[in-house]
Amino acid sequence: MNDSLIELQTELQGTLSLYHELLGAVETESTALRQPGSFSPFESFSARRQLLPALERSVPRLRQHRANWLQLTPAERGGHRQIGVLLRQCQDLILRVLMLDRENEQALLRQGLLGPRHLPSHNAQRPHYVADLYRRRGAV
Repeated sequence: MNDSLIELQTELQGTLSLYHELLGAVETESTALRQPGSFSPFESFSARRQLLPALERSVPRLRQHRANWLQLTPAERGGHRQIGVLLRQCQDLILRVLMLDRENEQALLRQGLLGPRHLPSHNAQRPHYVADLYRRRGAV
């Protein structure tokens, strides 16, 4: 069991470095969007295209690792606290990347660099739309 936890820690460190690389690409895009005339859609697209397959493979594995980690006893987890820290860091980085990517998308929309098909639907701007639908359907 100890060897598998060491392998898990090594894999999580690799995943964390991937997420740092992705965050760097999104931050670079954000910086370029704030400076007029310096944004290159091709560079941004190529960086994303290189990182996207690795991200798609890593997220389900991270989810599985987290589930496996939570199934261990507190005594087993206590001996490898670094794994819990790495899991949290990975999740935090994913959230930071998603938030910054959304801000970048909004900046692209404001600058007219995305077409109308990329505009969010009207209902996406209403956070309680689905809850309101259920409430109305339940009342009928």
